Amino acid sequence: MKFEFVRHIALFCVLVLLQVLVLNHIHIAGVATPLLFVYFIEIFRRNYPRHGLICWGFALGLLIDTFQNTPGAAAASLTLLAFVQPELLDLFLTREQADDMSPSKANLGKLPFFYYTTLCTSLFCLLFFLLESFSFFNWLTWLERSVGSIALTELLIMAVDTLRKKKERNDG
Repeated sequence: MKFEFVRHIALFCVLVLLQVLVLNHIHIAGVATPLLFVYFIEIFRRNYPRHGLICWGFALGLLIDTFQNTPGAAAASLTLLAFVQPELLDLFLTREQADDMSPSKANLGKLPFFYYTTLCTSLFCLLFFLLESFSFFNWLTWLERSVGSIALTELLIMAVDTLRKKKERNDG
């Protein structure tokens, strides 16, 4: 249990630094920004205590809000995602799968993992950009930013998950 906490802290720090120092400066076509930090909430194991997951989501969102100057948008979006993550994960799991299973391409399969992460990322991005703009007057811009960021984030999530599993296989 202590090792799992240390791994979460390490991944938390790496994703925050990567987002703040690199990914926040990428804006493809002026609308799409990769939001890789959402991956942190998506990969929590099945049956992780919900209050812990919500605390992780809020802390990560608050830290991201601090660096992105988006007062409360990331914190609210990640907290909501952390709240619904167990139900979203259960949509793609069978009852026979282990209770402590962590979602990945290796554990869920490529297509179910893609659908799961796309659903989570879509929920986060749609709410995040809605709260950031706080308006429906520019709904086309909101939609462009959401869809572009979802696509870019999904691409990065698939790449990072592949790299993590290869590293774990080489270490093991």
